[in-house]
Amino acid sequence: MKDAFDQRQEWANKSLDDDHTINVAIWRPIVRLPEVDRQDREKVNAAVAKHKEESGQIVRAS
Repeated sequence: MKDAFDQRQEWANKSLDDDHTINVAIWRPIVRLPEVDRQDREKVNAAVAKHKEESGQIVRAS
């Protein structure tokens, strides 16, 4: 399974004629990161996980 970083990289590096899309739950927190942090796997995955947790898309075990 691809993590958020891999999904973003695949989407960002697609050819212009490729209609591949990315889920907004992944895209939104990533575009809020500084450009340099978008190349950092840990920061990208952490931002997406935080966004999903805050929006109620995932529940962390206590």
